[in-house]
Amino acid sequence: MTSPKADLSQVAWIEGHYKGEAFGGITEEIWSPPLGDSMMFSFKLVSDDKVVFYELGGIREVDDTLIFKLKHFGNDFKGWEEKDETIDARLIKIEDNRVYFDQFNFEKINDSELNIYVVIDENGKTEEVKFNYKKQ
Repeated sequence: MTSPKADLSQVAWIEGHYKGEAFGGITEEIWSPPLGDSMMFSFKLVSDDKVVFYELGGIREVDDTLIFKLKHFGNDFKGWEEKDETIDARLIKIEDNRVYFDQFNFEKINDSELNIYVVIDENGKTEEVKFNYKKQ
C-alpha cells in the first residue's frame, strides 16, 4: 500500500510541549515546529522521580509523503535499537484533527490537548496504548 501525498503543514498542529501519565509514571513529549523537512520530538517516562527511558525521533517529508521514525534509549542513553536501526511507521491517512501512521496515531482534541495512540507488541500480545497529553 502506498502512502498518500502529504507535507508537514498538515501535521504542524502536533507542535508543543506536553505532559501526561502512562505506565505508572509521568510522560513528557516535546515536538518542534516544522523546519528543514522534519518535525523532531523527544519523549521521556519518569517513575518514582527517575527516568525509565527516552525516545527521540520525528516526522519527515520523504518522497512527497510523511514518515514517522523513532529510537528508544535507556535512562543511561544507551540505545535499544541497533546503531543504524529506527522504528519506521508509514503514513496511512490524514484527517482534519487526526494523523494515522502504521501503529502510531495522533489526535488533536483541542489547542491544549493531544492523544497519541501506540500499538505495542510485547511477549506475543498486541495492545493499543492511549497517551493523553496536556499542553504545558
